[in-house]
Amino acid sequence: MQISAYPTDPLVEKQAYLQQIHMSEAWDVATGNDSIVIAIVDTGVDLNHPDLMPNLVKGINLIEPGQPPRDDNGHGTNVAGIIGAAANNDKGIAGILWKAKLMPVKAVENDGTGSEAKLGEGIRYAVDHGAKIVVLSLGLNKYSDYMSEIVRYAETKGVLLVAATGNEGNSVKYPAAYPTVLAVGGMAADKKAHKLSNSGPEVDLVAPWDVFTTAIGGRYEHKDGTSMAAPQVAAVCALAWAKYPWMKPYQIRSLLRQTAEDLSGNGWSPGTGYGLLRADRVLKDPYSEHMYKRNDRKEQATPISVSKTVSGSFENGSDPNWFTFEAPYDGSVKLELELDPKEEIAVTHTDAGGGVKDYSLSAAGPVTMPVKKGKSYLKLQLKNAAAKRKLEFKLTTSFEIYKDAYADNGKQFKAYVLPAQSQTLKGTFHRNNDQDWYMLPITQTGKLSVRLSVDTNRMDPVLFVQKRGEKGKTIDEGGEGESEYFPVTDVYPGDYYIRVSNAEGYIPPITGEYTLAIQYKPKLLDPNGPHDKPYSATVMQPGTKYQGLLDKSGGANWFSVNINEESLVELRLSGIPQNIRMTMSAYNGTLKPIDSVTNPDGTSEARLSQLWQPGVYYIRLTADTAFDDRFYELKAEVKPLVGGYADIKGHWAEAVIKQASERKIIDGYDQYRFMPDRPITRAEAAAVLVRGLKLTKQKEVRYTDFGPDHWAYPFIAKAAQAEIIDGYPDGSLAPDRYLTRMEMAAMLARSMKMSGKQRGTSPFADVKETDWGVSILKQLKAEGWITGFPDGTFRPENQATRAEFVTLLTRTMN
Repeated sequence: MQISAYPTDPLVEKQAYLQQIHMSEAWDVATGNDSIVIAIVDTGVDLNHPDLMPNLVKGINLIEPGQPPRDDNGHGTNVAGIIGAAANNDKGIAGILWKAKLMPVKAVENDGTGSEAKLGEGIRYAVDHGAKIVVLSLGLNKYSDYMSEIVRYAETKGVLLVAATGNEGNSVKYPAAYPTVLAVGGMAADKKAHKLSNSGPEVDLVAPWDVFTTAIGGRYEHKDGTSMAAPQVAAVCALAWAKYPWMKPYQIRSLLRQTAEDLSGNGWSPGTGYGLLRADRVLKDPYSEHMYKRNDRKEQATPISVSKTVSGSFENGSDPNWFTFEAPYDGSVKLELELDPKEEIAVTHTDAGGGVKDYSLSAAGPVTMPVKKGKSYLKLQLKNAAAKRKLEFKLTTSFEIYKDAYADNGKQFKAYVLPAQSQTLKGTFHRNNDQDWYMLPITQTGKLSVRLSVDTNRMDPVLFVQKRGEKGKTIDEGGEGESEYFPVTDVYPGDYYIRVSNAEGYIPPITGEYTLAIQYKPKLLDPNGPHDKPYSATVMQPGTKYQGLLDKSGGANWFSVNINEESLVELRLSGIPQNIRMTMSAYNGTLKPIDSVTNPDGTSEARLSQLWQPGVYYIRLTADTAFDDRFYELKAEVKPLVGGYADIKGHWAEAVIKQASERKIIDGYDQYRFMPDRPITRAEAAAVLVRGLKLTKQKEVRYTDFGPDHWAYPFIAKAAQAEIIDGYPDGSLAPDRYLTRMEMAAMLARSMKMSGKQRGTSPFADVKETDWGVSILKQLKAEGWITGFPDGTFRPENQATRAEFVTLLTRTMN
């Protein structure tokens, strides 16, 4: 059995990431590559580190020209150890490359910060001085034409750029985000994208987040981040070039993509790209010029990014290539093709909304397609169906975000006019040097605040607020990806302009959205005018809502209500602002206090309910804190008492209920409620019958669900003695079950000693001849005791209400 190659360095067991990317199997094929130069554009390298010295070549210090590229931060030394710490030398760790040529290019300050100019200068120096691979474990949030040109220059010189995506859990940094740069994210121990690893359409693959590597001063240390993932990929690229020295950068990129371990199950995802770096597969799996095998049908479409360069091939003129991509927003995708010979390609695009459109693509110029947010499909096929030979191609996709609904508002005089109210809107920077102006026409004094937030680190938002004719205020306190805030400010009638822009230097369109949250609270005026004394009290009409506010500390609002007859008065105070406590106090006509109530903490409502005699009453409202940004609401419900009840006036059974109540046949509930439309239970019905018929004799009754401890036992015993009520065949009584209309009719018929009428047809459309109570209904209908509903039905299984039962009982008693 073959034993895998593995270094003997004393600290190699701390390098767990080597097992995660299957280095031992890869080392069976190749252990180093000292035929190419790998440039590390970073903070420099510890030039005297014993584990790095054997593999270092001459570099440059761009921060302190003329000085050696010595590392005074540690980051570059960390990166160098991952790539090329010498192996089997009885010292420290082993790099992925046991033998290498590492070129330190110091382009980053000792605090880890670096300028775009120095970064670009470092890349160009490396390219011009023989580097084949440039490792960039750093990045910027801002796109620039300058850096884009440097990246393009490297590609034309056959140099591969490998860059970290960044560690903010946000958008992929540049230069990793440029189409031809191999963008490397970080993988956590659970084989998912690390939560802090930047993600997006530009991610190519991931490598382990945590490493153990060289440190300045000849030391070793644990480090983490995408900065430590990128050099793992760069080193494996060097091993690939050792096996395939003829490859071009785009082929190396394709090789790493096609051999990555798919972690998403979808072939590609914004978090992990094509998957985990697999060094063993890079060196052992056969390379395919067309990594997207078996994608000649839509259901086999291969996932690609909306912002990368991919390569593939057409086997012949009848060989289609299907791809699919996820657009992060609505917008457009530009397709650029490199194909030799210069054949034309037929492109069919199916967008996320289901729309299908055909395009013609060639090396002569790009095609721009509108896309919807979500999944789109691309079908590419040679227009020359007769082509017989295999043709290789490179396809570059680039995404541009949609133009928001408020454009064209790039100038102050073109400001988009918003309604004068609180609102939240989303916008985009869809063109070069884009800025958006809005205008808020304030007509009423109030308070204004504005918050500007963004969903990507590629924006550094700037907020500007100005009242027409006055000096404006620019807010730019946060950095990239951070919100800006115009604090709560008093505003007065006039036009207020709000400008949203990016910090200086952010020129191209940006893939991302900003959110503008405007809070405007007009100072409200009490619609009832001054009513801070009893003599100026607002007269209330029952049932009408009255709005108001308390804008003075210690102030009060007075209302009055005239009661013409004994009534239950219910006062409801609602809409109390959060964290404010209001007190509602009631007084009689001589201003003698009657009652008061305060809304409990955390609630916005208070209620008072009392029985008032005829007269004038006053209500006083106070608050522990003044407020003028919203209204409270006060409403008085006045319910005159009829028969001692506040809820039967105007009811169809008003007179009957009043009569039954006066004769003490039936009781009501608390708060002067009769609840006429509430269903009546069998026990309640028995009690009403016993009282109404004045039954006195009773017999002992026993049911499975009823005994002497029930409140209605005396009434049930008397009703049973009179044979008005009985149990069910199973031995139960169900005293608390609601009575049906059929049972109501049967109970009242028994109270009148009716046995039912057999002859004739059913008097109601919904009662069959086979129904158990039909004979009773025939007799009650024939003798005029019941009439049913206007549609000819009786609705026997409906629940009988308290009003219905009392009405029928009173009719039989009279």
